[in-house]
Amino acid sequence: MLKQNFSSYKLEAGTDEAGRGCLAGPVVAAAVILPRNFKHDLLNDSKQLTEKQRQLLKPIIIKEALAYGVAFVYQEKIDEINILNASILAMHQSIEMLKIKPEYIIVDGNRFKQYKNIEHKTIIKGDSKYLSIAAASVLAKTYRDAYMEKIHDEFPGYNWKQNKGYPTQQHRQVIIQSGITNHHRRSFKLFPEQYKLEF
Repeated sequence: MLKQNFSSYKLEAGTDEAGRGCLAGPVVAAAVILPRNFKHDLLNDSKQLTEKQRQLLKPIIIKEALAYGVAFVYQEKIDEINILNASILAMHQSIEMLKIKPEYIIVDGNRFKQYKNIEHKTIIKGDSKYLSIAAASVLAKTYRDAYMEKIHDEFPGYNWKQNKGYPTQQHRQVIIQSGITNHHRRSFKLFPEQYKLEF
């Protein structure tokens, strides 16, 4: 059973990201403030849910949340500042989008940078412990998946509709055969040969 709040503050935002381990596309973060009485039996870490369950939860979270924000940080910025900093930047931007200022922030994972003067707590596997982080994980994942399905039509050979930019064997194989696109993260190890480059 997921918990409501970590802190004693009423306006506690949960934040999480999706797409950190991908070879292509943006990293997407969401921040959500849920009402104190919010509950939904299905809500859990987005990775534990089916695509159908996530799609079912998305409009419920959007409707019921006191505030939510979803932010995209694209591959060019990821290459410039690295994926960890890009993930934190996306979380900060999603918090910035909240129409209500949070009094406290809970973050999935173990790395975060202070956002303004608001106290925060990083929680490992927070998306399977707290409702607001789980809600943020569902929004981040569904918004990112929709984006990857959209750009799939541009480069159908990479099968982003299916793999969403993650490093599947098939995705790596297409990169080896056809090269990379403008959506790929150039700073990532995109194929095994990169491990063996000699300068």
